[in-house]
Amino acid sequence: MAYSKLGRTSSQRKALLRDLATDLIINERIQTTEQKAKELRPVVEKLITLGKRGDLHARRQVASFVRREAAGQNEAGKTQDAIQKLFADVAPRFAERQGGYTRIMKMGPRRGDGAEMVIIELV
Repeated sequence: MAYSKLGRTSSQRKALLRDLATDLIINERIQTTEQKAKELRPVVEKLITLGKRGDLHARRQVASFVRREAAGQNEAGKTQDAIQKLFADVAPRFAERQGGYTRIMKMGPRRGDGAEMVIIELV
């Protein structure tokens, strides 16, 4: 499968995708360049599919990729991290949906370097 290198080494690219995926799970909508969004989409879709599975092995696979950042508070008032939010809030929303969990909307070129900017969000 072909992929874009995004002008980075493999470790830098993995770190970038980890950060973007974590931010997308926490905020459910982020603004980034079109190429980064296109690379991020399959990563997030796989994470949500793992979240829908919900077993221990899926949790560990997600935990190996997603960063443990605070994602706000749940209904009980306890602080939850991005992994907990994925399994408790995001994945159940897509229980009936078979893929296509993200949407990419174009915003136009960025001022300065002209990079095509987009908003990627969870549907």
